[in-house]
Amino acid sequence: MEARLKTPSLRARRNQSGVVLFIALIVLVAMTLAGIAIMRSVDTSNAIAGNVAFKQGTLTAADRGFDVAFTFLKNNVLTSLLDQDYPSEAYYAAVSRDPDVDPPDWSDDNVWADANVVGTDAAGNKLSYIIHRLCYDKGAYSGNYCATTKKTGGAAGNSQSIMGFQGDPTPMVYFRVTVRVQGPRETMSIVQSNIGIQY
Repeated sequence: MEARLKTPSLRARRNQSGVVLFIALIVLVAMTLAGIAIMRSVDTSNAIAGNVAFKQGTLTAADRGFDVAFTFLKNNVLTSLLDQDYPSEAYYAAVSRDPDVDPPDWSDDNVWADANVVGTDAAGNKLSYIIHRLCYDKGAYSGNYCATTKKTGGAAGNSQSIMGFQGDPTPMVYFRVTVRVQGPRETMSIVQSNIGIQY
């Protein structure tokens, strides 16, 4: 008896030819969706990394604002200018005793309306600052309620006020410098530092 190989009939081959195409289309759609998901994930990661870099750039740029503010204080320490408000330089000789007023809401744009604008750096960071002398009243710090390194007007400063080290008889008066940096992609940093100056 002769063995014969069975070959599919023409009708069976016609029925199977569309199945492979259908499966290939499903796989192609799945691969396309996976590719789009990966691209979106990479774009999101890049955006997050970029925003973090811009935020870090605003913090670094704040140093320039502190330098300009410190130069203003240093240049005027021997004058009576620091005893009174100097709005054109965003300098204020006193802070409020009212806790609802001071410290202000630094994120409020109205607080920065009279700030001293230092300028915009090469990275697109716009710097501005406000200086407050940490005294409750304007005028000379002597006899005033100020944050100093000696006891003045009832205000206690550091260890000198409790009979600590008395090596320097000239008190150091403290100033609060607040710097705001507005950077690209609507990034913003607000940085504060207290600067002590003898005068």
